[in-house]
Amino acid sequence: MKPSILVINCGSSSLKFALTDPATGETHLSGLAEKLGLPDAGISFRHGDSKHSQRLEEGNHRGAMHAIIQQLQHLALFDSVAAVGHRIVHGGEHFTESTLIDNDVIAGIEACSRLAPLHNPGHLLGIRSAIESFPGLPQAAVFDTAFHQTLPERAYRYALPIELYRDHAVRRYGFHGTSYRYVSEAAAEWLGKPLADTALICAHLGNGASAAAVLGGKSVDTTMGLTPLEGLVMGSRSGDIDPGLFGYLGTCMGLDTQGVTDLLNKQSGLLGLSGLSNDCRELEEAAAKGHAGARLALEIFAYRLAKYISALMVPLGRLDALVFTGGIGENSATIRARVIELLGFMGFALDSESNERTIRGKAGRITREGSVPAIVINTNEEDMIARDTARLAGLTSH
Repeated sequence: MKPSILVINCGSSSLKFALTDPATGETHLSGLAEKLGLPDAGISFRHGDSKHSQRLEEGNHRGAMHAIIQQLQHLALFDSVAAVGHRIVHGGEHFTESTLIDNDVIAGIEACSRLAPLHNPGHLLGIRSAIESFPGLPQAAVFDTAFHQTLPERAYRYALPIELYRDHAVRRYGFHGTSYRYVSEAAAEWLGKPLADTALICAHLGNGASAAAVLGGKSVDTTMGLTPLEGLVMGSRSGDIDPGLFGYLGTCMGLDTQGVTDLLNKQSGLLGLSGLSNDCRELEEAAAKGHAGARLALEIFAYRLAKYISALMVPLGRLDALVFTGGIGENSATIRARVIELLGFMGFALDSESNERTIRGKAGRITREGSVPAIVINTNEEDMIARDTARLAGLTSH
């Protein structure tokens, strides 16, 4: 059996995984462990057209890893695992590219936990569980922030006292970098141009959403900042707000800093605007039935995105294509149509029929020939992580 890469994406209470062939991108087994640390922790598996779920006897990350190993053994896939790749949200300025994991790398990821307290601690649990479960196998860390380490200083620095950057690493980092790497390469191939000659704006739209300007395959600006809260309206995150809100809500509502931060991360965005849901599909259905909050939420989401796309033209100077990706970007014809309409002044003209049929895994152009290309590309972060891991482990040459 050809060597495969086990890709791990850990959160504080979840573990998403995929066993991937780095040469073809084919996924042999995938799944998700949820509610880790709770009595009803469970794990689901998908193998081909077959799906099943089970409770976890040991309802933590270690127990989830043991369940994955048992499933790999049951399907005679265990011996194909040649290396393990981990998605890491925040690498700070420590990590500018993917790297093999050793004690120094673990210490570096731990040092970045203050920048991503909701993500990096979970990643570390996954790393330690995987090292225990697969002793001796190469393990690699692939960082969401690494792709954006090419931002120029004018794009990543905040207008704050230099001490905050120098002593506390306060700067813009950006996220969704692994997705942007994948779709940038795919877009260059679609355009029939070398990646080094492309100017792209990529919009990764899901429950977390961001956009990035990618020039010659390198990130030159992006919408997320120190944390994944900055920028676009998201599922339950506010995106950009006036920082004076912290003091104002402290006075009006008696909220401390953590209270306001939780409100901005968990109760805002599409959820807060609609008063209904953070799920774009539910909001589109409700808006079609006349729900005013759902309509407003979708309109603000599209408006903010269109504003940022036009702003990202500044670092590019020209545009070969606008790329939509992520769950909303790949499947919401409604959002895409509204954004293209708002960007008509930039030379976009929607092909309505193409836009409507480019959902559920279909990809391609959604603007008319002769206008600026807007294309839908299905991202595959697991494939990018697998490819990086295989290269670092010496399984492939590129």
